[in-house]
Amino acid sequence: MSIAVEIVTQEQIIFSEPEADMVVIPASEGVMGVLPHHAPVLTTLGFGELIVRKGRAEESFAIYGGVVDVRPDKVVVLADLAESSYAIDMEAIEAARASAERMKREGVPPEHNREAALALRRAELAMRIQRKVQARGSSILRIVEDNNNSGAKA
Repeated sequence: MSIAVEIVTQEQIIFSEPEADMVVIPASEGVMGVLPHHAPVLTTLGFGELIVRKGRAEESFAIYGGVVDVRPDKVVVLADLAESSYAIDMEAIEAARASAERMKREGVPPEHNREAALALRRAELAMRIQRKVQARGSSILRIVEDNNNSGAKA
């Protein structure tokens, strides 16, 4: 048995896999594992790593909030912001982290303090996920292309 998985942001479909074996979701109340025939659940997402497993391959995503609709045959992730570990640019993340740390250290106007804290949190999460993926050395599943929505095997 398998479960379909879609990860969507407001801008695009980030990922689509019609036959995954398992999905590990960073729900706001804790990490949740989803297998085929899971009971229906609608819950909010926290900041964390979402993992889609299919056989010996897996794909990780940095998820920054949103909601997830779990059905017995499908998981639909409506993320506020999501990024595939395959697409994480470590140089850009390191620059964003350094900038956010500098803003917090030097002090920013109160209306920008939350922004700096969120930027730092996102950068640290992306770095942590990228390191874990590199350490695991696992195969990558399919990523949906921006322009034509066709999957490309990596």
